Amino acid sequence: MSTGPTPPLDQVVPSAPTIFGSSHSAQPVLFQSNGCARTYVLNRANKLNALNGEMINSLRPQLDIWSNSDLCHMIIGTGLGRAFCAGGDVATVLKDSLEEATRPAAIQFFKDEFELDFILSQLPKPYVAVLDGITMGGGVGLGISAPFRIATEKTMFAMPETKIGYCPDVGANFFLSRMDGELGTYLALTSETLVGREVFELGLATHYVPSRTIPSLMAHLAEYEDPSFTQINCTIEELHSERQPDEPSGKLTGAIRIALDSAFRHNSVEKILESLATLSSSRDTRVGGWAKQTLETLHMRSPTSLKVALAAIRRGGNMSLRDALQMEMGIATAYCNGASPDFRAGISAVLVDKTQGRPAWSPDKIEDVSPEILDRFFSNNSAFRSQTPRLSLPDTLSDHSVDPTAFALPSESKIVQVIRSLCKNGPVSLSEVLSDMESLVKEKHGTKEKILDVVHRRCQVVDDHRMRIVDCKEQ
Repeated sequence: MSTGPTPPLDQVVPSAPTIFGSSHSAQPVLFQSNGCARTYVLNRANKLNALNGEMINSLRPQLDIWSNSDLCHMIIGTGLGRAFCAGGDVATVLKDSLEEATRPAAIQFFKDEFELDFILSQLPKPYVAVLDGITMGGGVGLGISAPFRIATEKTMFAMPETKIGYCPDVGANFFLSRMDGELGTYLALTSETLVGREVFELGLATHYVPSRTIPSLMAHLAEYEDPSFTQINCTIEELHSERQPDEPSGKLTGAIRIALDSAFRHNSVEKILESLATLSSSRDTRVGGWAKQTLETLHMRSPTSLKVALAAIRRGGNMSLRDALQMEMGIATAYCNGASPDFRAGISAVLVDKTQGRPAWSPDKIEDVSPEILDRFFSNNSAFRSQTPRLSLPDTLSDHSVDPTAFALPSESKIVQVIRSLCKNGPVSLSEVLSDMESLVKEKHGTKEKILDVVHRRCQVVDDHRMRIVDCKEQ
């Protein structure tokens, strides 16, 4: 029986979870039991929770136990310290790939990692990934398929592979290719880092809450006996942090977003660079500055990686997650077998020696990356891919996947579809647009702001006697 009013969600005092496993501090992954929830905690804070083979081999059997447990009704993933997970342990992978005797271990790492990522996408229980800190590369793979992906002001998101002479993997070519417009292409090629709220606003996270509320949120979720997806969603939504008046807008909005979609729509890196060069002379100084900076960024990246990444993301748009991971397995195998010297040059320069400046890429120029080089990563006849293993998954694994966009902001294409339907007989008022989408706005924090952004980028908006009129003619 209650003895007083229930405290607000952000004031709930979390109860202590049960931690199992020996020598807690020595374990790279901790496993916790708290009410209906089972939590894995990545425990290599001094390495920013970089994912290694021991962690993968620890997670997979535990996820299987939880998936089949009648006591587990929710799985939560989190990390200690400043990171959820800063990526895979690619320095060790590179070392193994350099010698023929140890190369199978490098390939096996990617196989184990990609299989774990797919298993996480198919969990039969609700899965909540808490991205409260650095979330990059292999860390993205752990959380991106979760139906609930929580970002905070501390979240730093990136797929940084082209920086190190590699290619986005862990299913990136499935999920990046499904982002609004050409945002995914931009992120894949540039390795750009997104911070805080923009991770949520661009659809990579489903929710945005203050970091300080995470412990009480986890405690509150654990109090449910058998929570539904809707209950979990509503509980997280309660803690949504609204944009403050003095908070700067995201960097990939407005005119810059229009320029981004225009430049990165091409299917060749050369044409992307040409478009950016043209945009760098834009009368809009913001657009011009962005284009110049993006050109400089792409110049720093491996030319081979840029072409491989673009080819992969275009293919990934027509693949299932499983097929995209298998394609990425072939690419990873090719890199391990020396299809490009940039894999060694990039990891050595950026992660091992930590040198400044542009690594010694070979080929050094985009135009010198020939179709024959690209075939090394994609052709079925490539000797570099001949050792590619097939991803092996449990026979008991059935399709439990929940649409990873189900609890995120509505897609831009969905918003445009509604606007086009409203404008089929002519222009309508902006208030009419918002009224028609009222149910979406009420269901999800941040929806109104996204609708307004889409309207101003994709439609003609004019003032008519103090009423804003929307005409769905593409600008």
